Amino acid sequence: MKRLVIFLMVLATGAMAQDNRPAALQDIGIDQKLDAQVPLDVAFHDSTGKTVKLGDYFGKRAVILAPVYYECPMLCTLTLNGLVKAAKELSFDAGKQYEVVAISFNPKETPVLAAGKKQTYLREYGRGDEAAAGWHFLTGDEASIKKVMDAIGFRYKWDEQTQQYAHAAGLVMLTPQGKIARYFYGVNFPSRDLRLALVEASANKIGTKTDQVLLFCFHYNPTTGKYSLAINRVLQVAGVGTVLALGLLMFGLMRHNRRGEAAAR
Repeated sequence: MKRLVIFLMVLATGAMAQDNRPAALQDIGIDQKLDAQVPLDVAFHDSTGKTVKLGDYFGKRAVILAPVYYECPMLCTLTLNGLVKAAKELSFDAGKQYEVVAISFNPKETPVLAAGKKQTYLREYGRGDEAAAGWHFLTGDEASIKKVMDAIGFRYKWDEQTQQYAHAAGLVMLTPQGKIARYFYGVNFPSRDLRLALVEASANKIGTKTDQVLLFCFHYNPTTGKYSLAINRVLQVAGVGTVLALGLLMFGLMRHNRRGEAAAR
């Protein structure tokens, strides 16, 4: 019964969220392209303004890639917050056992913004100046950005009305050779799962597809601190799915307990 409940929980949450997604978010998401190669020859600018290639951060260690944009009003900051929180709990050190590469998918953002983000998260990471060698915040032109985002299956869209990007939240784990090993969805990343993924990616092991529970950033109003109707619909659907899943789980546990009591009697 327990296996059935878990299966129904995943099915209800995933199917309901997909079927009830607003039209504006139908083309937004993260497609899983496991074992695909990211382009290592594309050029970007690092947080000092220096021209670099994506491949400069590969070859020795696994890489955690964060597709974000630095002036995002909500989810991108939460994604980076979740990443640094998990990284602080790891015994591994960024720059020694793995690399963190954040790429802004907004071609208008500058190295100055990237430098501010790097300073913020290095301070939060709290492992001294040596950690700076393991955290990289990049900006680039539209062509370079598109090549990388297409390679990792990250689909996003600029909304003229709100002057913001509609996008999902997540991280991509890459092998030292730049192959996609695993996806993490949302803004919370259990350190145990992240550690296992780092170990496997470092050994060039490719993971399996995971269930998607997507969070979307769209029509957030920084003045009122509220989402528009579109994102509220998605959140409501996700909430209904969660309640349904919890109800099924409780029902299964209650039946299991009753059967145990009956057997004892």
